[in-house]
Amino acid sequence: MYFPSVNAPFAVGEDQGVWAPIEHQRIISKLNVGLGILYYREKAIRLEPLPETMLDDAKASPVPDLSLVDNESNETPIIIEVCKTTGLKGDLRKVIQLIDEDLYGIQEGFVYDYRTHKWLRYRFGDGGLTTESSFSALLNLDLNEFLL
Repeated sequence: MYFPSVNAPFAVGEDQGVWAPIEHQRIISKLNVGLGILYYREKAIRLEPLPETMLDDAKASPVPDLSLVDNESNETPIIIEVCKTTGLKGDLRKVIQLIDEDLYGIQEGFVYDYRTHKWLRYRFGDGGLTTESSFSALLNLDLNEFLL
């Protein structure tokens, strides 16, 4: 009987694997649940929180850890990336680039470092300068409240 050789799927190669340790996923889950309650149950925010969702479902596109989507305009005004300190620069670069390119309607982006418990915020028009803040002006709430 012939058994073809088994090769690891391309996506699990050393440089292509998914980085999703428990701490990382726990932060995404807490943010998604907290924001989800405000959106689905309380109807207190107009943006739907969606974890690991492509920014453009018509073609390959970046996938933030958490996107807050405006279903009426089909845009994503807020994105959130979760990282540990060693990934901070790369995630911050990703957020700034996505916002500055102005392709998806992103107005506010956050990066949360779960090792240092620090938030960085970048907004459209900030010219590459971030602020240490977890407060979303678009939602009028502090995202860090969901992590306490």
